[in-house]
Parts: sequence; structure tokens; C-alpha cells
Amino acid sequence: MKEITYDELMKLPKYSYELIDIRDEGLTAYGMIPGAIHIFIDDLESSEKLADIAREKKLIFYCEIGRRSREIVDTAECFEGRDCYSLSEGYVGFVRSGIRECDKEEKRKRAEKSIQKKFHKQLFTPFVKACKTYRLIEEGDHIAVCISGGKDSVLMAKLFQEIKRHRQVGFNLTFLVMDPGYNRENRALIENNAEALGIPITIFESAIFDAVDTIEKSPCYICARMRRGYLYSKAKELGCNKIALGHHYDDVIETILMGMIHGAQIQTMMPKLHSTNFEGMELIRPLYLIREADICAWRDYNDLHFLQCACHFTDTCTTCHEDGTTSSKRLETKKLISELKKTNPFIESNIFRSVENVNLNTVIEYKKDGVRHSFLDEY
Repeated sequence: MKEITYDELMKLPKYSYELIDIRDEGLTAYGMIPGAIHIFIDDLESSEKLADIAREKKLIFYCEIGRRSREIVDTAECFEGRDCYSLSEGYVGFVRSGIRECDKEEKRKRAEKSIQKKFHKQLFTPFVKACKTYRLIEEGDHIAVCISGGKDSVLMAKLFQEIKRHRQVGFNLTFLVMDPGYNRENRALIENNAEALGIPITIFESAIFDAVDTIEKSPCYICARMRRGYLYSKAKELGCNKIALGHHYDDVIETILMGMIHGAQIQTMMPKLHSTNFEGMELIRPLYLIREADICAWRDYNDLHFLQCACHFTDTCTTCHEDGTTSSKRLETKKLISELKKTNPFIESNIFRSVENVNLNTVIEYKKDGVRHSFLDEY
């Protein structure tokens, strides 16, 4: 097997190789190695992009952690004897290399200053507005800020640090990371990013990935439910009364639309919820009014790199979202909203506001507390 590290790759002349990202769109949307081209793994054999690459060039494939690219190189007969390599540790190796080389103190200061200045209106203002509008932070709260390692939860941690600095409300924070069975590379990436950004994380372990390993039907949904239960339990053990998750505005509108299209129901992702299984605990979503594009802009401005999903299925399945939906369904919904926006620039706000403007006089049936009500009951 031919394998090359990112550091070795950087020593090669750029004209001598082609770097090929074989991950799905859900992962490449979270970042690619500069200079790489994207050819999804299932399209490799029929790809015109691949056929157009000069035969004297080395083909260097990478996935998320290097597992699938190794498999490609091990069975490279389909590439007719071309010089093929697998990038060791994949995209994660590239990200970790960047963290090793950076000045961590400078990276932390730049990220914090960008929240205070450049992205104040796009990030901090809607964060504060959501906290006030939905009363997410109250005097005496102890909030477990749950960090998955992705861009949303890491930004949420930094915004909590910033709002606490203003000292308008007295509350405590615990930055909580659950390791449900991460690959070594993924866990190291989460730890390195937290250290570089000055987030003092508390890590605890569970065996959730092993538990869902053999589940064929809806493993992502079951995994998400189990993760939330473990987070509630650990947060309560640490004296917290709330857990904060990093769902943003785009997650909300996508969830509304997905519920209608795939679930035949009208419902939304609530800004806060009482736990039904852990008495006295609440779930809050302080990124509720923040747009994903602004989160991405903050990430890119600060040259930050995160994982979309750090589960050990990352290279072998369509990655999951925090609420258990697969990225393929969510990506499909993103594209649908984007297409609708071409003719209606207000489509996103209209979807969001639609669940604030429900007219029960025009609803045929609805459910409250598990009880179904019909318009005929009062007709």
C-alpha cells in the first residue's frame, strides 16, 4: 500500500500530483484541502475529471481519516496502473497539521476579536437576542455547553465565553465533550481545536458507537437520542441545570420543511425544552437566530477547520446530524431552499415565521400533549 503524510505531500512539486477528495458533499461542505478537486468515491470509475488528469501525475486520494482512501489504493487496478497514494489520516491529518503549526494564543485572540468586531452583528447580536427573547440564560444557571467538535458547537462555546464576560447575568459554564467511541484522530482534533481556541473542555466517555454498531434501521437517530441522554445525565451529575446544543437558524427552517416533506407533520425545533426524563433539566439552543453562512464566514476568516461528524462511521456512511437526520436528507433540503430562494428571497424567513403564525381556525387537526383535536370538535 502506498501512503503519504500531509507533511511529505507539501514537499512535492505541485505540478507532480493531483489531490482528490473522495468524501460526500455533506463533508466537503465543511472544508477541503486547498488545491484539491472533488470526485465522490462512487463516481471515481466513470469520472471525466479523473480521465482528464495527466497520466504522469500522482493521484493522491483522501477521505476523512484515511481509511477509505487506503481501500481505494489497495484496489487501484481500476486506475490502469497509475501511481496512486492514500493521504495518511486524510482531512483530519491536514487539519491537525495546521493546528500544530499555528500560534495557539494568536489564534484564540483572533477568533475572539472577530466575534467582538467583524462578526459582532452577525453572531453576537443574534446570540444575545435569542437568549433574551426566549429567556435561555437566567440568574444562577449552570449550563453545560455541549461540544461535538463541529463549527456550530465550538462557536457557541466562544459566544458563551463572550456573553459571560459582559456579566449582565450571573451564571456558570461547563464545556462538556462526550467521547462516544471516537477514532483516535477525531478525538485528538477536538482536543487540539479546544486548546487552540481557549475552551477548557471536560471530556467523559461512553460506548454509544459500539452500542449502535449493529443497528441497521435509523442508527443515526438512535445514536443522537442516546448521546442526548448521556449528556443530560453527565450534566446533571456535574450540577448543571441546562444543556446547550448548537442548532442554528438554518437547522430550524430545514427541520420545519423536512417534517412536512418526509414526516407529514408541521413542527419546529424549539429554542428550549424541558427534559421529560431528567427532572429539573432543560435543553437550550442559543444559536437559534444565527445563520449558518455567518458561522462559516467566521470559521473561514479565522482559518479554522472542524469535523461535521466525528463518529467512526464517518468514512463509510452518510454522516448524521445532531438531531439524528442523515446529511443526505438535510443536504437535499438545503438545496431545495436554495432553489426556492432564487424566485423568492424571503423564503427562509417565511418558513421560520410560519410556525409563529399558526392559525388554529384553519387547521384540520392538531395534537397537544399527545391528544389529537379536530376542527369538528368545535365546528
